[in-house]
Amino acid sequence: MKIMAFSDLHLARARAVELVAASADADLVIGAGDFCVMRDGLDKAMEMISGLQAPAIFVPGNGESFEELQAAAPRSATVLHGSGVEIDGIPFYGLGYGVPVTPFGSWSCDLDEDTARDMLSGCPEGAVLVVHSPPFGFGDVTSAGQHVGSRAVLEAVEAKSPKLVLCGHIHDSWRARETVGDSLVANLGPTPNWFDI
Repeated sequence: MKIMAFSDLHLARARAVELVAASADADLVIGAGDFCVMRDGLDKAMEMISGLQAPAIFVPGNGESFEELQAAAPRSATVLHGSGVEIDGIPFYGLGYGVPVTPFGSWSCDLDEDTARDMLSGCPEGAVLVVHSPPFGFGDVTSAGQHVGSRAVLEAVEAKSPKLVLCGHIHDSWRARETVGDSLVANLGPTPNWFDI
């Protein structure tokens, strides 16, 4: 399966055009959250990527709620948040939102580590794990040099050994590629990222 994955579109029209064009070569598209900006413009974001030419899996970022994304996503997209789906025999599991709770205020959709830990418990071993927030210590470094990822996500990766961990959220670490055991962790950003599984 050829996967094209991205995160943090944030209503960037030129990036959306690039993603739609690239999707012609994908078997599956994965969007790891933050399609809009501060809970505003989600319908516009979905319109911008409505031409995606492959089925999709989306998780909500901290910039849109699960319910908002479920309502706005195209029919060809499966929205995951503490849930999974199997496609062509490959298990996928998703968890959105900012983890741990961000300092951004009331607009941000966040989870504390304990809630995230509970919601990740259903992830199958060897799945493709799609999360908005990176695991702590991997693809999570800010411009100030701080690690701000999720310890609950890291624990899930260590326990479940997913084939891939696809994330975003920390813009300063876009394009970072690191491994946790046998799991590749990729902080995506809003450009096409390709994976074969």
